[in-house]
Amino acid sequence: MDALNILFVFYVPSGGMDSINRQRCRALRRYGIQADCLYYNWGAGMQNPTDFPIYITSDDYETKQILDRGNYQTIIVTTDHQCFERFRRLGYTGKFILEIQGYGPKETARQKLTEAVPIVNTHASALLNPRTPHIAALFKELYPYIPHFNFNNCFDSEFFTYQPVYRPLHPIMAWVGRMEDNKNWREFLVIGHQLSYYYPDLELLMFEDMNLSVPSEREQFIQMLAQLNLHGRVRLLSNVPNSEMRYYFSTIGESGGFLISTSKVEGAPQSVLEAMSCRCPVLATNSDGVATSIIHNVTGKSYALGSIGQAVKEARDLIDNHTGREAIRENGYRHICSEFGIDQYCKNFIHMLYSI
Repeated sequence: MDALNILFVFYVPSGGMDSINRQRCRALRRYGIQADCLYYNWGAGMQNPTDFPIYITSDDYETKQILDRGNYQTIIVTTDHQCFERFRRLGYTGKFILEIQGYGPKETARQKLTEAVPIVNTHASALLNPRTPHIAALFKELYPYIPHFNFNNCFDSEFFTYQPVYRPLHPIMAWVGRMEDNKNWREFLVIGHQLSYYYPDLELLMFEDMNLSVPSEREQFIQMLAQLNLHGRVRLLSNVPNSEMRYYFSTIGESGGFLISTSKVEGAPQSVLEAMSCRCPVLATNSDGVATSIIHNVTGKSYALGSIGQAVKEARDLIDNHTGREAIRENGYRHICSEFGIDQYCKNFIHMLYSI
């Protein structure tokens, strides 16, 4: 196979996109593909060690130098279809793939992908998404003449996996996200508040990137903590290095607790895969893209968005039903290994590159 150079482009190296790009750049190199990353602005993910090129710039001159020097046959752009015309102006003549990992609300996805039609039809050679049903449906509706590729993201379950940790005395309910509406931190707090009646020593642990929070949402968060009297129960951690999350997820799993994903709409959340790989069970809203990883009562648990009573019931079952909990922990880990494997992803990705 001839050497291939590709570039992944996104706004900022933070959260799930930083983790996804790091994992697939390392994975694709095993198959002879040199994969680099370009972000427009600095993000907290830059604290994570790397051994491949990551560029941070939105400057035209610097970007042109990167594109010319990299000799990229294909550029995979996540979300930002506007950059296609800019990169063409800077002299790039290779192929573009538009990747959508998620837009948040479904109405936002429809609006953005509809606006993108003229640019994408002119410049894109393919569309990619990680088996997110509402995105795949929009691809078919709005872009019937561009090839679509739908396959799971890759996940390195050998590196990011369970670590031996101490067993906490009390259960921990964890949440990962940004302080913004779609991540639905309000529902997390309400569920945690109700669960605390059953588990007086329950700890609520929230992982976030403070740099990306919406100021008005953070003000409302502080108000809601006071209203629910949760100040002594909630712990906020910002920008934990990705490799350290293995220990946190393993500890949450050993505590008898779980990760909860309360998002209104999700693509393919990396935090869910990370938790499951560390044998930390997951309770998630039935938010479309999560279905690739969470099979109810098999690999995790799901509940209907907004149904607090159902969420509390499923959470209590995860904490109290030890036999069912252990089965979910084991099944979840096996599911990640079989459905999100690196080799499987690389073969799908290479097939896509050669198909276009």
